[in-house]
Amino acid sequence: MAETDDSPVEPAADALEGVARERDEYLARWQRATADYQNLKRRSASEVENAVRRSLENLLSGMCLVVDHLELALRSPATGEEARALARGVELTLSQMLALLRQEGVEQVAAGGDFDPNLHEAVTTFETSDVPAGRIVDTLRKGYTWRGQVLRYAHVRVARAPQSAAAEPDEQG
Repeated sequence: MAETDDSPVEPAADALEGVARERDEYLARWQRATADYQNLKRRSASEVENAVRRSLENLLSGMCLVVDHLELALRSPATGEEARALARGVELTLSQMLALLRQEGVEQVAAGGDFDPNLHEAVTTFETSDVPAGRIVDTLRKGYTWRGQVLRYAHVRVARAPQSAAAEPDEQG
């Protein structure tokens, strides 16, 4: 009788092992699907954030160009009463535009000091002995940063050391 008691236990144990394996397979699939979903969710959020950032960069860059044009308009002489009133309106518009840009985290690149290729683009050089070489002599177009990254490089004129007239023939000869 003991033999008949053992035989039903073995198929039950085999069935239990099969069910446990199936459970483990389903659990592994569920864990992979959950991980895939989390990765997709992170990637989608990152892609949306990057698209928004690119759109904002384009908008803010365009606004910097508008600031350039407003500043250029203010450089024109305002001789008549209407021209002065118009200039005042342009000043107010420029002031609001700059405040909006600051509010969004846009900062103007420093207009002087040493040339920094991370912030400035040297459009031209200026030979002088009055200013140390590598110093910014003039800013031709303002530069801007946004959230620590360059939105637009400043176009600058950079000082360079004068070349002596006596050194040139020696170098060529």
